[in-house]
Amino acid sequence: MVKKFLTLLVLSLSLHIASAQSYDPEQRKREIEQEIAQLDKQLSLNKSKQQSGLKELNLIKRKITNRKRLLAEIEKEIKRIDEQIVKKESDVSALIQDYSYLKRQYSKLIYTSYKNRDQKIWISYILASENLSQGYRRWIYFRDYAKAVRDKAKYIKEKESQIRAEKDELDKIRQKSLITKESRAKETSKLEKEQKNAQTLVNQLSKKEKEYRNQLADKRREVEKLNREIERLVTAAVKEKSKPAYRESPEDRILSDKFENNRGRLPWPVKRGEISERFGQHNHPVFKNIKLPFNNGINIESDNGAEVYCVFEGVVKQILVMPGYNQCVLIQHGNYFTFYCKLDNVKVKAGDKVTTGQNIGRLAITSEGSEIHFQLWRGTDKQNPESWLSAR
Repeated sequence: MVKKFLTLLVLSLSLHIASAQSYDPEQRKREIEQEIAQLDKQLSLNKSKQQSGLKELNLIKRKITNRKRLLAEIEKEIKRIDEQIVKKESDVSALIQDYSYLKRQYSKLIYTSYKNRDQKIWISYILASENLSQGYRRWIYFRDYAKAVRDKAKYIKEKESQIRAEKDELDKIRQKSLITKESRAKETSKLEKEQKNAQTLVNQLSKKEKEYRNQLADKRREVEKLNREIERLVTAAVKEKSKPAYRESPEDRILSDKFENNRGRLPWPVKRGEISERFGQHNHPVFKNIKLPFNNGINIESDNGAEVYCVFEGVVKQILVMPGYNQCVLIQHGNYFTFYCKLDNVKVKAGDKVTTGQNIGRLAITSEGSEIHFQLWRGTDKQNPESWLSAR
């Protein structure tokens, strides 16, 4: 029992150390800032094409979420800097105390040396020794005393340099603290402005409930039609495997295991993008009493006509065209399936073997920009793709 506890403790400490080493606050801030810049770009595109206010609201809300994450990172940085300041002030204080003590000790040495500055006295003291051994010891004492005075002077100078360096470092840390706090103030101001814009938009949209109910009804029909078709294809593929004559190949079994082992590490189907609609059931962002259609996957906003890539090796099972979703590509990975919808210019065909990261087409450009609808299934069980894709 004790052995197991110690093993778990060591493992926990190892994971904690690895996590601490891999965390880069500056890199995390840059990533969040890039996400905000991408959202700004999409908002600009949204306004230039006069897209729906609901889409703009979703973009602003995602931007607010990212802004809050950025502020949280800044708060962590300010806390780290404040801790550094406290430690550095303590170090400087300790150095000054040590320096003061050294100066007092040095003063005593100098005073003693001054009192015994006449070399004749030293020589007489050595010559008055009772024997050679005592005279040698006295000579060693005077020699070491002189060296101690020189060493102490040198050490005091080193301490002076060290104190100056530590004070310079402290000034730099305090300056960094000021800059970081100014950054926090700017980001807080931007957040307040975005929250105000979001509320203004909510007020505008709330006056158009009838219009949005009609739009939602059309969207629900498109989503349900797509979901039925995808479920039909997956069910057919799974039934094929359940036939008595079917024998799963070792390659399929290995492929399924490899896919499973890459949970949380799969590449994204587009190089750049932000999730605009998440997996599952959600309420309308304005009309809380209205439920949106259940999303069997995720929607990712990306650049106009962005290239789409296969997230894992497998075989293209089918290409289909669906209203509202353009072309959809179904790829099988052993017992797993991935779907890539809203594509144009598809570069693969049914039966093709594809590799991880292979270009399978590009996103269609519509009046609302470019967006990929991506689904992931394990057999007939739909999965939340976010838990399979690598973190960004």
